[in-house]
Amino acid sequence: MTGETKTRLAVMALVYMMVNAVLFGAGMLLFLNGESIGPHDQASAGIWSVVAASFILAAPIAWWLTPRLRARQGRRGVSERDRIEADGKR
Repeated sequence: MTGETKTRLAVMALVYMMVNAVLFGAGMLLFLNGESIGPHDQASAGIWSVVAASFILAAPIAWWLTPRLRARQGRRGVSERDRIEADGKR
């Protein structure tokens, strides 16, 4: 495994948790606001389906999102002071 892949996996693990939380929250809001909540057995099955869906869907979304979060900022966004410090000049 290359260093780039290891770094991507490490960042993805952090992003995965946040994406999972957002998907779970959105799914629960949709589920609880719907009129499909009936007896306890149906509600329990619906909640478990939201948990499973958020757990599964978060991985590919996090894998897709990770390189976009690691994109480097171009020279245009760097101040002159930062540029001087990066070059080692004073």
